[in-house]
Amino acid sequence: MMQKTTLDQFENTDSGLIVRAPAKINLSLLITGKRPDGFHGIETLMAKINWYDELLFEPMEKEGIELVCTGPHWAPDGDENLVYRACQMLYERAGVAPKIRVTLTKNIPAGTGLGSASSDAAAAVLGLNRFAKLNQPDTVLHEICASLGSDINFFLGGPLAYCTGRGEKIERIEEKIDFCALLVLSGVNTSTKRVYANYRHDQGQYKQLSGEINPLLSKKNVDSVAKMCANMLAESCFELYPELERLKQDCQRLCGMDVCLSGSGSAMYVLVPGSFEKFLQVRDYVTKKYNCESRFVYNNRW
Repeated sequence: MMQKTTLDQFENTDSGLIVRAPAKINLSLLITGKRPDGFHGIETLMAKINWYDELLFEPMEKEGIELVCTGPHWAPDGDENLVYRACQMLYERAGVAPKIRVTLTKNIPAGTGLGSASSDAAAAVLGLNRFAKLNQPDTVLHEICASLGSDINFFLGGPLAYCTGRGEKIERIEEKIDFCALLVLSGVNTSTKRVYANYRHDQGQYKQLSGEINPLLSKKNVDSVAKMCANMLAESCFELYPELERLKQDCQRLCGMDVCLSGSGSAMYVLVPGSFEKFLQVRDYVTKKYNCESRFVYNNRW
């Protein structure tokens, strides 16, 4: 079983600087409706967890940005990767010629609703700014991240925040929340674009859920919000990927608790209230029947 440990975000090595990029889960996710710009408005409570991709920054003598992707999961090379683009933009803003090698170790699979690509981009600007001594202010880092994706700015702060707009408006929540969750990874890579395109807005559901969640958040009652397991994208996701709903129902039957979808999927989690025993059974069951990876994760401290 995974121990409750949180590694430091930055670690100096003989060759360079390691920067850790944590995954996140959505403790709640409401859709406010479609905006004039074509995006869907969201209201989401997001929490970092102690599972990380890693970026290693090393100097190069020759000019340029070299991105090496390794680890158990695939990531694109070159300017298709947000890490590359984040580094490129930061060097341009600093007016400095790049001379950097970045090795991205991809531990967290893409297409799972855990925000790993966004977290990698945030870690890239934070790490590069520190390692290359570019001395760019936080405002520049936030501008770059906002231009690259809606939820990247969340990963510049944390570990817990309420995010609105397209996800780019971040309200940090200082209230401490300690949790353990069993994270279930089906191996299905969902398409965020498809899940949103398939989504049919229910304004009545939104009003009901926001009417329950907002008063709880105003009282800093984060635990109660998390226990609601509210994700308005779940129905759309399960319509497109019915195998995920079958997996969810099986897990709920075994543990007797709500199983929540993170983001637009495919990762799901269940908050562990105390004893691990029945959750170990769930983990073993989904591994055997569905060939799923599952792991215990905890809230991240930064």
